[in-house]
Amino acid sequence: MLCRTTPLLAGRRVLITGGGRGIGRALAVHMHERGARVALLGLEPERLQEAAAEAGDAPWRFCDVADHHATRAAIDDLAGSLGGLDVVVANAGIGRQLPLVGGDPAVLATTLRVNVVGTGNTIDAAGPHVAHPGGYVLLTSSLGAVVHLPLMGAYSASKAAVEALASTLRQELHHTGARVGVASFAELDTEMTRRGFDTDAARAALSGLTLTGVAPLGPAVDAVERGIARRSRRIASPAWVPAVRAIAPVATAVVARRLRAGVPEALRIARDERVPFTTEQPDAPERMRA
Repeated sequence: MLCRTTPLLAGRRVLITGGGRGIGRALAVHMHERGARVALLGLEPERLQEAAAEAGDAPWRFCDVADHHATRAAIDDLAGSLGGLDVVVANAGIGRQLPLVGGDPAVLATTLRVNVVGTGNTIDAAGPHVAHPGGYVLLTSSLGAVVHLPLMGAYSASKAAVEALASTLRQELHHTGARVGVASFAELDTEMTRRGFDTDAARAALSGLTLTGVAPLGPAVDAVERGIARRSRRIASPAWVPAVRAIAPVATAVVARRLRAGVPEALRIARDERVPFTTEQPDAPERMRA
């Protein structure tokens, strides 16, 4: 495949966490094809190695972003390999269904550990490298941060926290010339969506709702490319996401009403259904893995 270099991205040094699969992997390959220099961080060595090969033999490191010291060491190392950083995409994240009453409380703790603490650790480690004019930090959020579904409380809470981190970081980095963006996605055609929503409990909960369907990954990657080039404050995909975010309380109320009948059965199923995190966690107890 021939590279289509984009002038605004050519030579940009981009670090992506969660780069072994899903949107992180697709973005790494896409950015390489646009002329950026990419580095990857994640938990799955085989997937990372494959993604790195597709992204121009990009440097990569195994790292649990919830481990502060390991994250700092890995990001410093990768920044050294690239000769500095211009962009960091804090994309690593997990999800798992959870009944807030009667569910496993460790699911909430682990989700927050990865999605919130891990994002904070990435910010702390990458911040000194991108705190310059032209620097850019992109945090991956979700439509679920503002529109809430049954069984998704842990995930939604974590993504709402990510948006709060972005808002604060934007103020703290402004004087350096660096900018901060948030990427907000609905359900994309990734393994994370399939593992997170393709459960018996989710099907029971969503039985009263007609969905627009899972969105293709390509337009989301294109949107992120444009956002990185422009150092955008907000990136969203599909195109209807900003409109739904603008009426989030109304959208949540409508969804809650439509789903109400199926929630009791969904909760009953979810309390016994054994499902994995969307990415297996190395320190998770066996009961939480499947």
